[in-house]
Amino acid sequence: MLKTGKFAALAIVGALAIQSAYAEDKSAAMVNGVSIPQARIDMRVKAASAQGQADSPELRRAIREDMINLEVMAQEAVKLGLNKNDDVVQQMELAKQSVLVGAFVQDYAKNHPVSEKQLQQEYDKLKVKLGDKEFNARHILVATEEEAKSIIAQLGKKAKFEKLAEKSMDAGSAQRGGSLGWAVPGNFVAPFANALLNLKKGEYTQAPVESQFGWHIIKLDDVRELKVPPFEELKPQLQQRLQQQSIQKAITDLKAKAKIE
Repeated sequence: MLKTGKFAALAIVGALAIQSAYAEDKSAAMVNGVSIPQARIDMRVKAASAQGQADSPELRRAIREDMINLEVMAQEAVKLGLNKNDDVVQQMELAKQSVLVGAFVQDYAKNHPVSEKQLQQEYDKLKVKLGDKEFNARHILVATEEEAKSIIAQLGKKAKFEKLAEKSMDAGSAQRGGSLGWAVPGNFVAPFANALLNLKKGEYTQAPVESQFGWHIIKLDDVRELKVPPFEELKPQLQQRLQQQSIQKAITDLKAKAKIE
């Protein structure tokens, strides 16, 4: 069963595509003398197909019916003067902007593709950042150096790290005995990562480690070799990341050139 709400959402997605079919004059339906262009139906069929629905006569009929429903309701809204409502006017402007922004992003991505060389360089940088080992660590985070020293002293008297971790300000790991799970040093802030790399399996820091979050006592439970996925496996993610960075830079450049008061 095809739902009106679903196709209303597809209308926005499909609008971002902005196909050349707009140039066609063929009408798919007339509603009170207002034409619903066939190109609009085709655009939404394409959007539905992109989301996994098969292009079929049933789909096209459902979309046509949905477009008629939208046109009827839109015409009635205008008759009621809702198109002059301040909130509605602003929403319409935002919708227009969204379509234009979608068109800009698609056009920019098309004309500024990420090269294979860029992808390989990003992969190499990622491998360096990840390193060849990952660490299973615990920590206890407290507000002051004095508190951290007190906890270290208790550990020296054979207190259980997991029990003391219940006092940690890091609520998430505190519930797991301070466990942070398996991670690479690059995932942590520099003071934490540096301290972790200097520990051997089973050891904990003998002095408090300060970061912008507070004071840490860190324990290393285990270390294992890290197997970085091959380039081809990570390629789609790397491409998406670089494309997003490229678009963000374009936005920053446009803002720098714009006169903003």
